[in-house]
Amino acid sequence: MRYLGLDLGSKTLGLAISNGVIASSFKTIYYKDLKQLVNELIKIINTEKIDLLVLGLPKNMNNTIGPRAETTLEFKQMLEKLNYKVILEDERLSTVSAHNYMIEADLSRKKRKEKVDSLAATIILQTYLDKENNYERRTNEI
Repeated sequence: MRYLGLDLGSKTLGLAISNGVIASSFKTIYYKDLKQLVNELIKIINTEKIDLLVLGLPKNMNNTIGPRAETTLEFKQMLEKLNYKVILEDERLSTVSAHNYMIEADLSRKKRKEKVDSLAATIILQTYLDKENNYERRTNEI
């Protein structure tokens, strides 16, 4: 099974890809509107033969849905109308974690800016995969 992790920002979409165990940073798409973004994403989904999309849901720290999360839910609906399976993954602090990893790796501010979205998508996808793989392992042990 092939997975695509998505970190939707206001101007960019970070992408990560996986065959089910390890998520890898894939690319960042810059966009002007969600329709254009969906069209670009369809090409990637078809080319990479993606089975499942894991979309980060940017909830507020108090677990409420704000404007960014509402946009994310709208994006999810657009993808589901095209018959893509989309799983939401809580992404609180994924971008902060991505920045922290890159600071520890001593990346310049410019390089961090270029890579933060795809690294955040990698964190989102890896979080989902870890939960799924742990669930499968526990189920098989029973």
